[in-house]
Amino acid sequence: MELQAQLLKILPAQTGQGRNGTWKKQEYVFQTQDQYPKQVCIAVWGDRVNEKDMFPGTQYTISFDIESREYNGRYFTEAKAWKIVPAQSGNAPAQNTQIPPAFDAPMPSEPAFEPSDDLPF
Repeated sequence: MELQAQLLKILPAQTGQGRNGTWKKQEYVFQTQDQYPKQVCIAVWGDRVNEKDMFPGTQYTISFDIESREYNGRYFTEAKAWKIVPAQSGNAPAQNTQIPPAFDAPMPSEPAFEPSDDLPF
């Protein structure tokens, strides 16, 4: 499956020891750009974890598989990414993956609305 979405959060990396050795898992929260946006948590496992190239606010194209597994009679579903790349539109170059500088707008010196003493009640 494939999804285009904006990265919202990078969750803390998880590591552990399993019967096949040490494992590493990184989860990312993306938001779709549909009429009704949805948040999707997608996991990256093992050597594919590369959070230094991921920047919140950037659009990405995510290729992933959905997998469910049973444990003690309950099913758990996970979206596992196998490829995440910055989104491109047509022949345009990939989006700038640098974090944009903060917008420094001056604060207004006076409130835009001043209440009057002429209350109707």
